Amino acid sequence: MLSVVIPAYNEEESLPKAAQVIGGLLAEEGIPYELVFVDDGSKDRTWDEILRAHEENENVHGVHFSRNFGKEPAIVAGLAEARGDCVAVMDCDLQHPPEALVSMYRKWEEGYEVVEGVKRTRGRENSAHRAATGIFYWIMSRAVKIDMSRASDFKLLDRKAVDSILEMPERNAFFRAMSSWIGYTHTQVEFDVQERTAGTTKWSTWKLITYAVSNIVGYSTAPMQLVTGAGIAVFLFAVIMGIQTLARYFTGHAVEGFTTVILLILLIGSIIMISLGIIGYYIARIYEETKGRPKYIVSRRV
Repeated sequence: MLSVVIPAYNEEESLPKAAQVIGGLLAEEGIPYELVFVDDGSKDRTWDEILRAHEENENVHGVHFSRNFGKEPAIVAGLAEARGDCVAVMDCDLQHPPEALVSMYRKWEEGYEVVEGVKRTRGRENSAHRAATGIFYWIMSRAVKIDMSRASDFKLLDRKAVDSILEMPERNAFFRAMSSWIGYTHTQVEFDVQERTAGTTKWSTWKLITYAVSNIVGYSTAPMQLVTGAGIAVFLFAVIMGIQTLARYFTGHAVEGFTTVILLILLIGSIIMISLGIIGYYIARIYEETKGRPKYIVSRRV
């Protein structure tokens, strides 16, 4: 059986069509399935739509969080609730085309254990967002040692791969990196990102930045390496300035005024404060992990 995990946050407009289209396509293809919708503490009628979809189709199941925990905990909750021999994850807005889901399932039948959905085209994106996305995936690719430039949450995992992810103890999960890190037999299915069928995106610019920073810190030491690099650069700069200052002093052409001193203090002070901020962020993440709180809390199931 194929389980399809679908996180949903304020998706009352998209959810009925998603349940109808995905369920109808899988039934038409003769694929035994269940749809696991995870309501991530929505403030609209998303849960009511899940209940209605369940009444219309017994293969639709739902999980409701006690509050908004985020997309990553919603994906993990869906993986934990799924009962299928393989589990797929896709978005509720149908930007991940359901037709590609069938291709993924056929690849799994061929023996592949992780089937990645990779983006052939990214749909409508402005140049700034595209550039920021490229930087983010460049860092993540270096962190997990796997090319993630076209990665997405749209993928299908064998039960063994799902169990491996659920065994990971970290609280701050990043599904795209985790599914690449676990290994197993990989293959890819390309897809074109579709336009939303209804509603608007729930990802603001600030949420995207926070999401990116959180995942970079969770899966990469690159920011800490930047601190080291900045320290080395400042040290070399200080050595050069020191040699220049001594040379001027002994030749009787000492630098006049405090402009150079002030600039050096501002430069070094800024780097120190930024470095302390990066280190503090890592300490905060360690603190969150040591508290051992659950990734999410389920308040209702159907």
